[in-house]
Amino acid sequence: MFTNLEHLGFAVTNLEAATDLYTTLLGVAPYKMEHVASEAVDTVFFKVGGSKIELLAGTSPDSAITKFLAKKPEGIHHVAFEVDDIRAEMARLKTEGFVLLNEKPKRGADNKLVCFVHPKSAAGVLVELCQTIHP
Repeated sequence: MFTNLEHLGFAVTNLEAATDLYTTLLGVAPYKMEHVASEAVDTVFFKVGGSKIELLAGTSPDSAITKFLAKKPEGIHHVAFEVDDIRAEMARLKTEGFVLLNEKPKRGADNKLVCFVHPKSAAGVLVELCQTIHP
């Protein structure tokens, strides 16, 4: 079950400059910076009330973010939703005809298991499913 909007992800070319910009814009410093080797990205997270903003910068030419920015300008890359049980949601969405970009959940940023829904099956929006990993 989808429980809430987890975060909005923004693709940026210069993470340091974007971090400075969003720190000024939002009036709050980021709470977390993280390298996600499996995705070849560096991330910065901001909390704004009950919402989060994630800035993403590719760290290699093979990164999905680097490829995205080669075709499109900086801006919204994906919308992420928290789910109770990511595997159950993946199975449900596949049954409903959605195309998943991952066969199984993988470890993402901010202590989450993640899976992405292909934009072609979600009205042009890249959707990320997130489940918090509990210790």
